[in-house]
Amino acid sequence: MENGILWKKGDWAAFFGLLVNNLTNLLTMIALLLFVVGLPKDMVYGRIAPAFGLAVFAASMFYGYFAIHLAKASGRTDVTALPSGPSAPSIFTVTFLVLLPVYQTTKNAEFAFQIALVWCFLEAMILVVGSFLGEKIRTMIPRTVLLSCLAGLGLMLLAMNPMLQSFQAPTVAFVVLAIILMNWFGRAPFLARIPTGLLLIVVGSALAWLFGLQNPEEITKAMNNFGFNPPGVHVNDFLSGLPNALPYLASAVPLGLANYIFDLENIESAHAAGDAYPTRKVMFANGISSILGCFCGNPFPVTVYVGHPGWKALGASIGYTMATGTAMLLISLFGAGAFLLAVIPIYALAPILIFIGIVTCNQVVRETPKNEVPVIFICFFPWIANWCLTLINNALGVAGTSAAKLGFDMLEKKGVYYMGLLHLGNGAPIASMLWGCIAIFAIRNDMMKAAISAAVALLLVLFGFIHTPTVGFAQPLAMKFVYAYGMLVALFLYRALVEKTEPIKD
Repeated sequence: MENGILWKKGDWAAFFGLLVNNLTNLLTMIALLLFVVGLPKDMVYGRIAPAFGLAVFAASMFYGYFAIHLAKASGRTDVTALPSGPSAPSIFTVTFLVLLPVYQTTKNAEFAFQIALVWCFLEAMILVVGSFLGEKIRTMIPRTVLLSCLAGLGLMLLAMNPMLQSFQAPTVAFVVLAIILMNWFGRAPFLARIPTGLLLIVVGSALAWLFGLQNPEEITKAMNNFGFNPPGVHVNDFLSGLPNALPYLASAVPLGLANYIFDLENIESAHAAGDAYPTRKVMFANGISSILGCFCGNPFPVTVYVGHPGWKALGASIGYTMATGTAMLLISLFGAGAFLLAVIPIYALAPILIFIGIVTCNQVVRETPKNEVPVIFICFFPWIANWCLTLINNALGVAGTSAAKLGFDMLEKKGVYYMGLLHLGNGAPIASMLWGCIAIFAIRNDMMKAAISAAVALLLVLFGFIHTPTVGFAQPLAMKFVYAYGMLVALFLYRALVEKTEPIKD
């Protein structure tokens, strides 16, 4: 294959943008494991981080292969590979629902590590088994719903925090964001002969150092983490964790389903952008890459990252995702992630993620028929609630309190409807998709499909997969939603029956 197909000018910007997203997750993972859970440094840097990089590398190579095959089969030169990375929600879920409670209870880091590997394996198997149904499910769920759910994820989980970071350092981020608007959205690029990705890094880094936002001491500190740590084989740790893992696996099922939906949405997004990747192969590759990482010591599964249409809009080809995977492997092997972010400020790179989030939202606007536009906003609400719920819980945690201690009634008096956030935000990936289906089928006057969507929601809330903070059958918090969805099912079925006997006239 010609080099021009594997690597184009746009791959530079895509590489730096995707790399910083992966690096941020890597460093977040390391910080959580070291400073929140308290795992030994040699376990985190010498065991988990290298396997983390290996899993991302494996998925990236699969995606590169799929893109090369698509380019050869179609004869096209504008194919863009799927972006790869770790599942960000899984990093927090495994940390706070598995590693932290197990380690706090047992004070045994090895035991906690073993349980987390089993958790990751179950996540991966959901993708492997689900890969055989993925194409069918993707064609059953309307494109507007899949793209709207993905847009909500892109806006709130990918772009919102970088936007907040940008307003913390406006002397750097505003200029970088303006260059993005001119070069990637506008028609008259600024300094067009310089690759925009490189220009952003140079300008952003220069401004950050000029205004004293980077600390030279951080570079020295980061260099202490250098060292070669190849991934090992930890199948025995996985097998040792199997007999004791069952009590901790409840959270793996809903999050596994959420990752499954992420993959479906991102694959559909690539289809809408013109790159038709095989759903089964992509999901199977994610499962296999996650299992490989698990057996080498990584408890965090990988997934298709949001942002394919954004990278495609930059003119990216195939090489950016393979280069990112390779860089993540090398950085993890040699412990260089903290060093890179000590030199290149996050404020210089955060606006790239804002761009990707905007393009993801723009895609659904372009692809959605006018009468179905309300579905977009319906799908956004669970993601907004999820983001706000996380923010509030984190803030209360720092203050050493919680919503329950403060009192839900007191919060409501101040306009903070915490219980609403709790119900709407929990299970956001699945709830967003289900409410999108309910809305679009109601708008299309397809009452039987609307009833089926409501019935699926009823079953999922009955088992605690959506609208509740924990999994469990017929929990008191969930029952009012069971009744509410039951009424929706009855309403849609009644409407379908009426229309069958008395068809509505146009």
